Amino acid sequence: MYDYLIVGSGLFGAVFAHEAAKAGKSCLVIDKRQHTGGNLHCQLIDNIWVHQYGAHIFHTSNRQVWQYVNQLTEFNNFVNSPLASYQGKLYHLPFNMNTFYELWGVRTPAEAQAKIDEQRSEFAHITQPANLEEQALTLCGRDIYERLIKGYTEKQWGCAATQLPAFIIKRLPFRFTFDNNYFNDRYQGIPEGGGYNALINALLAKADVRLGTDYFAHRDELHAQARCTLYTGCIDEFYNYCHGHLDYRSLRFEHKRLNTPDFQGNAVVNYTERQVPYTRVIEHKHFAPGSQQPTTVVTYEHPDSFAPGKEPYYPVNDARNAAIYARYAAMADAELDVLFGGRLARYTYADMDDTIMAALELCKKEFQQ
Repeated sequence: MYDYLIVGSGLFGAVFAHEAAKAGKSCLVIDKRQHTGGNLHCQLIDNIWVHQYGAHIFHTSNRQVWQYVNQLTEFNNFVNSPLASYQGKLYHLPFNMNTFYELWGVRTPAEAQAKIDEQRSEFAHITQPANLEEQALTLCGRDIYERLIKGYTEKQWGCAATQLPAFIIKRLPFRFTFDNNYFNDRYQGIPEGGGYNALINALLAKADVRLGTDYFAHRDELHAQARCTLYTGCIDEFYNYCHGHLDYRSLRFEHKRLNTPDFQGNAVVNYTERQVPYTRVIEHKHFAPGSQQPTTVVTYEHPDSFAPGKEPYYPVNDARNAAIYARYAAMADAELDVLFGGRLARYTYADMDDTIMAALELCKKEFQQ
């Protein structure tokens, strides 16, 4: 009945469905959730588009990708300028001259560089960092690490920084300008008039979509309806965990509607103390600059361990999981009528622009045959 069965209606699957339709192919898209878009799904509350599964800020330096999404829905000019809260004080992110002034009172790039060099010199004896903590201390010194990195990182990964591999922090970007724009990418924004739902709806406009459909409960029946399958779920689950379970970190979101026009004055505030149970608070109305609603919606983002029934968010990049994934990837590469794509099927964390580009590259390979 269909050329392609697409398992998962997230960004990768939706882009593939859109390109398949342009190539004259028919697609059936299924999703176990009751909505499309995967973790990009937004809900309209008090005329505020709320990101239900964490903040998603589109940013890219790839002009092709930027033009691609803007042909489907218009993006606004939101610029991400997060703050970090530590022991009642606020610091600007990313690390820039505003941050250095707030930390040490320095006013010039030369003063900031000298202070960083002074802080790093305490740990110059560490020539081969054995863990994330040692790596970070050699890169930035004690103040930045203890106030802005340590607690946040330990909450995110659920363990002490001394138990995390050093390679997680390969470098720390310092900006010696008063620039709070978090991303270096040329293009940045949030979809207008429908949030990310508008983008996903445009991508899936010519596909048949079935929601609330468990792929594994109807696997044979669904495969029989299509010539080829694109699978975007967890690769270890696809192969019934025959090589073991891949590890993830999960997240838990606590949404609150508040009877105030403005809660924190910024879209994103990170909480970097280990004792604070959440890593950040998102105030969604600030993703649409100039919003004037009398109420607001905030989301407290809590790191969580992963278990069946929870959403897998971040792959655990260590030697054990790399070896397990390699076995699954070899099996996937040998499949004749199943394609694999997206962050779960490829066991990777990918920004949205990279996800779109990877989907477009797969489409180019698939439809030019």
